[in-house]
This record gives sequence, C-alpha cells and structure tokens, in this order.
Amino acid sequence: MELKGKEVLVLGLARTGMECARFLAEHGAKVRVTDLRSEQDLKHGMESLRELPIQYLLGGEDQASLEGVDFVVPSPGVPAENTLLHRANRRNIKILSEIELAYHFLGAPLIAITGTNGKSTTTTLVGEMLKANGTKVFVGGNIGTPLISFVSGDWEWGVVEVSSFQLEWIKEFRPRISVLLNLTEDHLDRYPDFAAYRRAKERIFEAQTEKDVAILNRDDPWVWEIRKRVRARVISFGFSEVEEGVFVASNELIWRNGSSEEKFPLDRLKIQGVHNVENIMAAIASAKSAGLSAPVIQRALEEFPGLEHRLEFVREKDGVRYYNDSKGTNVGAVVKSLASFSAPVILLAGGVDKGGDYGVLRNEIQRKVRRLVLFGQAKEIIAHALGALTETVTVEDMEAAVRDSFAHAQPGDVVLLSPACSSFDMFRNYAERGQIFKNLVQAL
Repeated sequence: MELKGKEVLVLGLARTGMECARFLAEHGAKVRVTDLRSEQDLKHGMESLRELPIQYLLGGEDQASLEGVDFVVPSPGVPAENTLLHRANRRNIKILSEIELAYHFLGAPLIAITGTNGKSTTTTLVGEMLKANGTKVFVGGNIGTPLISFVSGDWEWGVVEVSSFQLEWIKEFRPRISVLLNLTEDHLDRYPDFAAYRRAKERIFEAQTEKDVAILNRDDPWVWEIRKRVRARVISFGFSEVEEGVFVASNELIWRNGSSEEKFPLDRLKIQGVHNVENIMAAIASAKSAGLSAPVIQRALEEFPGLEHRLEFVREKDGVRYYNDSKGTNVGAVVKSLASFSAPVILLAGGVDKGGDYGVLRNEIQRKVRRLVLFGQAKEIIAHALGALTETVTVEDMEAAVRDSFAHAQPGDVVLLSPACSSFDMFRNYAERGQIFKNLVQAL
C-alpha cells in the first residue's frame, strides 16, 4: 500500500487513532484528524504528535473534513452509524480499520483471536507459549498496544486480540490462524441485534484461504455453525472427544491430529475455572497449528498466572473467599464465572447496561447465588430481571457492595465481583473498578 502523498482522515484520537496518525504521517501521508473532543481535552495525548505535520479538526465533525480524502481510518470506538463514516461510505471513500492498515505493512504471520469472552487470556497465553519456544513474537491489538505499533519490528509471529469493532472495516486482513472462542450477547448498545454482532465477529475468517487455519469452539452452536462458511482448514476444541482437535479427558487435555495424540495435564496449572479450560484448549490448538512442541506448550501452561481482573483470587477472610472478575462485562462471562464455583456465591453486579438479556443468568443465579448485591446505573434493571430468584439488595456504590457482602457472608461462601455490565458510570474502566474492589476487600 502506497501512503506517500495520500490524503487520509483519522477519525477519533484515542490511543489507536494517535498511533495511526503517527504512522501515516511518518510514511508520507497528508494526515488530518478529527475528534468530538476539544484540543484542551486532548492536550496531554497530543503532545507526542506535535512534531508531525498533522492537521487537527477538533471539537466536532464537519463533512468538509472528507474533501479530497483518499481513505478514512476510524478508531475502533467510532460506530458505523457515525455521520462522517456514513457520508464516506455514500461517497465511496475507502474506509480501513487500524488492523487492516497495519496488516498491509506487517511481514509476520498472525494468530488473531476473537470471541465475546476469554480473548485477552487466550491471546496472552498463546504469546507466552511462543515466547517459551524462543520465537520473536509480539502480543497486541485490542489487548493493549495497537497492531500498527509493531510494524517496524522484526517478528516471526504476531498474536493479536481483535474485537468486533476492529473487524468492521477489514477487507484483506488475513491471519494465518484465526480463533473464535465463543459468541454470547454483547455490545447490543452498538449493534442493532445479536445477528449483526455475530456477523462482525465472523469477518475474522473472511480473507482466509485453504492454506490457513480456523479454530472454532464446537460446543458453542453459534460458533460451530460458522464452519460451513469458512474456507480455511477447521480445527475445533471442546469437551467431547474428536478425531482432530482438542478435547478433555479426565484431568488432562488431549491434542489429537489423525493417529497421533499429545496430552497436557491440568493438575499443575495455576489458572482455574471452566472458562479457562476452554481458553487453554484454544491456545493449545493455536500453538500446535503454529508448530510448537508439547513440552514447550506444557511449560508455558504451568508458568502462566492468569490475568488480573479475570476470576482473580483476592484473599480469604474468616473462611470467605473473595474473587475479582471485573472483566466480566457481559452476561455470558458471568455465566462462565459462576459455573466455576460449587460453593454458595454472593454476587456483586451492576454498571452500565449493554443491552444483553439478563435472563441468561437465571439458572446459575438459582443454583449458586444466595445473595445478589447490585450497584450502578443498571441495578434496577437487573433487580427486575433476577431479583425474585434470590435474596437481592441494591446499594449506592462499590464500597457499600463490599460492606454488604462482608456483613452477610458465611464461612465457605464465595464473594464474587462479576458485574455483567461495563464500568463507565462510576469508573474509568474495568481495571479501575477491579482495583477499587481489591483495595476495599484487602481493607476488610
């Protein structure tokens, strides 16, 4: 892709937008950027771009910013219904996501991982397996560092977490190995319905060929149905035995490829939970597809501590165990987290409603949750959907939620923060929410 002299509009100046603007300007493009926020609001982040020839159109969105533009690069947080994107589409101006732009300049093959839940854990784990092999690998994308930031490196592999937002504007983005972990309702505040969300996720396979690998969760009916439309070689993972792929047998995982088998014991692993068994199976399938040996994979599995804010053990006090699952931002994640416990649970949930169906939680709430403590904007919505199933209380904030759980927990109970909502009503992000929960629990 030739960038020199091209007129490019970068839409949105969050971290990804800034990295795109930098890359484009450094490669000779004529860059203009637009953001609804003012220069004062963006001042701190813009300092690193000051020396570059970039035109700033801040504090609003003017259709004049599209004049003469060769293509637009929207930040992942900008929805397709955005006025400028809509007008660019009508004018047949090319729209490229950041991962599409980066793909054209990356020489390394990619392992791209998506799904509603488990993306960050699986992406990090696959990266650790490749590092354990001595491979020159980068780990990035939606997990933290934008893909465009790795273009200048000398890499043998890249492991990339990709969101549905990032997949909306791809065309030639072609991972050597693509992984779809699961599909449950999420981001229905952005998509008109679950079908539209699924279609965005499925695009990860769109440019793959018969030479590539598609790794699918055969236990998830929405994911497994996609195999009918995938051109790449399909490898599956799930709990039941299969001829090719990964499955569970007693307390170990089996990788089977034709007549050969390799076994991966689970008893020495640090990470726990039903959802993590699925993540580990997907990681093994990815690593084997990339040519790694069983001993290297097993070593990485045993050394992996898990991710902060994802079913993270905080402490035990007075016989009660406290877990931080702040990254459980949708109902599907909470279902998996609750399924990981046999003890009675006091569940702390709430935040900003994302349009999902809380009814999906009914069975697990009835079976596991003896007290439901709700906070945030969605507390009344959740109480209406689930409050009749167990003892339920609404509180003002996280501090009150922790105090309530401490007052009502009994020895043997689990107190679980797994909100089923985004965090932006009371916190900057899920990480701040989780850290505040941990601080409050440690202070008990």
